[in-house]
Amino acid sequence: MSAGLLDAVRQRLAETGAEPTPARVAAALRAQGRLLGDTEVLGAAVELRSELVGTGPLEPLLADPSVTDVLVSAPDRVWVDRGGGLELTGVRFPDAAAVRGLAQRLAAVAGRRLDDARPWADARLPDGTRMHAVLPPVAVGSTCLSLRVVRPKAFSLEELLAAGTVPRGGDQVLRALVGARVSYLISGGTGSGKTTLLSTLLGLVGPAERIVLAEDSAELRPDHPHVVRLESRPANQEGVGLVTLQDLVRQALRMRPDRLVVGEVRGAEVTQLLAALNTGHEGGCGTVHANAAADVPARLEALGTSAGLGRSALHSQLAAALSVVVHLVRDRGGQRRIAEVHVLERDAAGLVVTVPALRWGPDGFVYERGWARLRSLVGGAL
Repeated sequence: MSAGLLDAVRQRLAETGAEPTPARVAAALRAQGRLLGDTEVLGAAVELRSELVGTGPLEPLLADPSVTDVLVSAPDRVWVDRGGGLELTGVRFPDAAAVRGLAQRLAAVAGRRLDDARPWADARLPDGTRMHAVLPPVAVGSTCLSLRVVRPKAFSLEELLAAGTVPRGGDQVLRALVGARVSYLISGGTGSGKTTLLSTLLGLVGPAERIVLAEDSAELRPDHPHVVRLESRPANQEGVGLVTLQDLVRQALRMRPDRLVVGEVRGAEVTQLLAALNTGHEGGCGTVHANAAADVPARLEALGTSAGLGRSALHSQLAAALSVVVHLVRDRGGQRRIAEVHVLERDAAGLVVTVPALRWGPDGFVYERGWARLRSLVGGAL
């Protein structure tokens, strides 16, 4: 079907505000003086519906179960990540205006503003997909659109073993860590698999326990029968209605959590999390951005300082609240894996430092000097 005819049908549907059902597409085609077969009408309906209420040319990519990220940097530069690094696809948009239009429509669906006055948006779409968009001129040349697909169900530990994220025998360590109700953080860079691993570990929590999640964007999907999910909210156009992650952590503490989980520790909520883990909430966990496990105390110190918590107070709470850091990396080939597991302890100056306990090895974890401490934390279950 010609682009001109599709444009005419699109315009007619837009004028009437009608949804592009096959019957309405056929009526719009008849109005253009064209009689087409059922196959052509259905094809036009699918294409128009994808454009008007779906994700347009990106729909087949997002429907691919192997795709984790779809990134648009220009009308003819659409990339995907299937777990092995970025791949350039053959998907094309007609022009830069089409990319901008899709980004603005997706933002509107998520209840976010995206225009010249507010040229970026970070939101969660109704199906759980995480969206981020930046409009020109902030994004030079073309609207940049990033979509992260949230798997509807968490990976099992066996699947992570098969994928190479968890080394051989590492599943026993992780099961023991969760079973002993040890408080831990999962660290790593963007796209290293922190949320994926955390969802899997939460699925190992006993079915009689209550998990309360506090997240900026609801991405965790633990396979567990008792999960309460809280999601932050930005202020509306009038500047009211803001709900921060710090607010959510406070509310979560009043909801009788057996496991308190902060999807990503990135701000002042670190003070509430550490305080909670120091008041009998064992087994709490979350994720944090860091280049290495050894950098986590410094990262938390920076967050705590910005929230008004002094250095000595932060380290005192940290020493009592958290015990283990599981660090993920993504290598040059795109493989996500647990690079190291560290335990936390105080140094001679009273500051918290991490001590390597396990390190990735081709045949399983390699023991480091903190291994004895890790074994004692899990009650000798290893």
